[in-house]
Amino acid sequence: MDVNEVAAIAARIRTEIARAVVGQDPAVDLLLTALFAGGHVLLEGPPGTAKTLLAQSFARTVGLDYGRIQFTPDLMPGDIIGANLFNFQTSSFTLTRGPIFCELLLADEINRTPPKTQAALLEAMQERQITIDGVSHSLSNRFTVVATQNPIEQQGTYPLPEAQLDRFLFKHVLEYPSVEQERVIVSTFGARCGQADPKSLGVQPVGDRAAIDAAVAAVADVRLTQEVTDYIVDLIRATRDSADTDTGASPRAGAMLAMAARARAALDGRDYVIPDDVKQLAVPTLRHRLLLSPAAEIEGRKVDQVLQNLVEQVAAPR
Repeated sequence: MDVNEVAAIAARIRTEIARAVVGQDPAVDLLLTALFAGGHVLLEGPPGTAKTLLAQSFARTVGLDYGRIQFTPDLMPGDIIGANLFNFQTSSFTLTRGPIFCELLLADEINRTPPKTQAALLEAMQERQITIDGVSHSLSNRFTVVATQNPIEQQGTYPLPEAQLDRFLFKHVLEYPSVEQERVIVSTFGARCGQADPKSLGVQPVGDRAAIDAAVAAVADVRLTQEVTDYIVDLIRATRDSADTDTGASPRAGAMLAMAARARAALDGRDYVIPDDVKQLAVPTLRHRLLLSPAAEIEGRKVDQVLQNLVEQVAAPR
């Protein structure tokens, strides 16, 4: 598979998702980029902005084994990864696998569960394996977490620690739809009874495991020149040197940005990365990795604003 075929598959996936989700094109593009780059995505937005439906539709179109966990305050780590249970008939322990044993996991409202349970995802997200009673169990090499969280409620929530946020390739903030898009949503879904699902809305699979593996291999061949590499490093280091940040992005963030830029180039049918790929992905890749300085917070500055200023200030190669 070459990059033109990757772009063609991505276009078909976008078309199928559009049958169920109106708007949210930037979120779809980031999900595709993360899939081909091997990263995880955190979707943040108010209730009713199609976060869950988007993840379900995406899983159906790409043909991956789908799992879902509704995070609640009483959820335990064993409810996610599973446990060894004693079988009285055989007098032995049997592994009962949790919902994490899938290829695309929707971690719905991940900030509603305590840190102990949130941490059950750390090993899986980083190493694509989990450990139960000292024994490691491998997950699929396509294992991807799409997590959602609601930013408008603070009571009964547990913010993700920085170490876990760093496991996500992207953090995307979903916005309310435009007036025209909202009219389409109300006219389409308002005429239905009950909760719609991707299958009933006509969303069809357009890929499978083999196609995704081939696309990932094609992304790995996308060229990243030394000039673009230097640009990424300069941008990452600028986040640490800025007076507006207390903590900047890590070297791992730079490597993940480069990986995402290669996938972004393939989605456009190019076998080489250009500076615009980096610019487009800088904010969703870095917004959850920076901590603003006290002075910037007092002045009311936002992380996205600080990042956008840095992108404009750091010279890009021509």
